[in-house]
Amino acid sequence: IVAPIDGMVLDLKADLGQTVSASTTTVVLFTLAHDLGQMELQIDVDEADIGKVQVGNSAAFSVDAYLGQSFPASVSEMHFAPQTVDGIVTHPTILTIDNSDLRLRPGMTASADVTVEEVTDVISVPNAVFRYTPPVAPAATRRSSGLLGMLFSGGSPGDRNRQNTSKTNAVTKEGFRNLYILKDGEPTRIAVKTGVTDGDTTQVLEGPLTAGDLVITAQSSR
Repeated sequence: IVAPIDGMVLDLKADLGQTVSASTTTVVLFTLAHDLGQMELQIDVDEADIGKVQVGNSAAFSVDAYLGQSFPASVSEMHFAPQTVDGIVTHPTILTIDNSDLRLRPGMTASADVTVEEVTDVISVPNAVFRYTPPVAPAATRRSSGLLGMLFSGGSPGDRNRQNTSKTNAVTKEGFRNLYILKDGEPTRIAVKTGVTDGDTTQVLEGPLTAGDLVITAQSSR
């Protein structure tokens, strides 16, 4: 028996001295790997993100065997056939990786991040600033209970909750969003035009915001 390729034996299906028969099905004796120095990583990209990914994009992934370490990769193939699991549609994508040191092994579970756009030397803010609105000062109410107290307070508790809900941070047609900065000890609302985001921080393109300004992400009561 001659090996068809040079490589590494990954699995042995037969023992020494075992009798095998190939009368009905093909018998697998060995599982061979041609070159483990060049491997592929198969990832599933969500349908909401697949439109941003292109062949040639750089990526980075990590495996449980090497916690805290990141390995470089690049997108080499994008399959059009979708996969649906539990109602979630994904598209298989292939990443090419360099495994010349043979640290990575077939079958490992990996988590990958694909870089679809990159900007440097820009002003950015945490996304939490767009979810913050200062609390509305409660109106003066009389110490009453029942229906009379609700009338003096200006409505039901549900109405009061609706007053505290603000839509001022929604994105306008021009791409501007409102956020609050700390100025003279008080929250001051400003409008900025936003750019790309990585899910944690967002680029600021225009607006009265400079590096070092104190932006407000949350407020706690004492």
